[in-house]
Amino acid sequence: MTGRAVRSPAARRWFALAALLAGAAALAVTVLVLLRDPLELVLAAVLVGIAVAAAWAALVRRGPRRVLAAAVALLALAATVALPDLRAYLWFLVVVVLVALSGAATRAALGHPPSTDGTPVGPARHGVLILNPRSGGGKAARFGLAERARALGVEPIELRPGDDLRSLAEQAAAGGADVLGMAGGDGSQALVADVARRHGLAFVCVPAGTRNHLALDLGLDREDVPAALAAFGDALERRIDLAELNGRVFVNNVSLGVYASVVQSPDYRDAKAATVARQLPGLLGPDAPRPDLRFGLPDGTRSESADVVLVSNGPYRLEHLSGFGTRERLDRGSLGVVTVTVDRAAEVPRLVSAEMAGRISRFPGYRSWSAPEFVVESGLPAVEAGVDGEAVRLAPPLRFRILPGALRVRVPRDAPGASPAAMLPPGTRAVVVALVRVLAGRTT
Repeated sequence: MTGRAVRSPAARRWFALAALLAGAAALAVTVLVLLRDPLELVLAAVLVGIAVAAAWAALVRRGPRRVLAAAVALLALAATVALPDLRAYLWFLVVVVLVALSGAATRAALGHPPSTDGTPVGPARHGVLILNPRSGGGKAARFGLAERARALGVEPIELRPGDDLRSLAEQAAAGGADVLGMAGGDGSQALVADVARRHGLAFVCVPAGTRNHLALDLGLDREDVPAALAAFGDALERRIDLAELNGRVFVNNVSLGVYASVVQSPDYRDAKAATVARQLPGLLGPDAPRPDLRFGLPDGTRSESADVVLVSNGPYRLEHLSGFGTRERLDRGSLGVVTVTVDRAAEVPRLVSAEMAGRISRFPGYRSWSAPEFVVESGLPAVEAGVDGEAVRLAPPLRFRILPGALRVRVPRDAPGASPAAMLPPGTRAVVVALVRVLAGRTT
């Protein structure tokens, strides 16, 4: 693994010190400026806030309202720059920079050392790695994964145009493979993981796709793609859950409603954020119909609609609907369910602001819970869905269920072995305590 993922205790202590100092400096600067120029500081913060809110309102509006919101954003920025005393504005920017530095140093300091979660296992006797050369913009070829696999005694199989991925995985299993790996995106990972599950084989995830959410939550370094191949050697093995939708296995999540419609766009895979921004006004505008999605709620009542429904293989710590967050563990034995309902007239700008600020769980129409099974009904002949990022249309009802401990998965012994959700404790006080523990040379 690279130094980005696993840092020495001394380096982590330096990052912890930097995080605490930068945070304290941000607080001190704020207090100082409040004492010297309280009105100017508050006015600068308010103007910047108005500019941001108006800019996002312009993003989700159409016609004259979009022009008006854009004009308000520009006027707010101009007023900020035109403040009689720019010191407050400049101090405000200094605080923002200090907070950003403290956050980055905190993440570096609390990054976990190599995991001990799992059972030590020896090298694969007959390892097979299936590669999708088109995934992730050609990562398999760029990192020379086939050649690296051969050097480790692992048989590489390349997915060619016209090949059926499941058939290749089944052939590898029938040919005596005891460890089956996939180098590709999350959709491909799910299919090959399902074959490994059915044959009782161990599975290796190689993050050669675009987002690689499964690899992230397994604690792999997604930037160091070849490092994942070490799981075919001496490794740690543990069992994780899989989830199923109408008999189809998925490893991350299924989106229904607004985001499922966005995923259907041919532009989504290449330009996710831009596609979401372009389609959001029409999908959540005042004249847009609500998706026909009906389901039971934890209190025993039923919901007749929701704008967004996300069903995940394990509960997520969700920050952004478009990014889908991360999972603290992959062996909870339950689905994660999130629904979002938006008041078309007033709440679209607020939803976008919460999404961009990474605080989607604070949006009023947000609900989340866990369940071993979940059923979505609809009067439509087919429901649009994004299954691990792949656009599909499925006949209702949509039946979700968790498959607890269904997959044996191997990770390298020197991998961090923890997702971001597990690395950073929630809450300011918990973060400060964790940083002090690192600074004192104790584990978090």
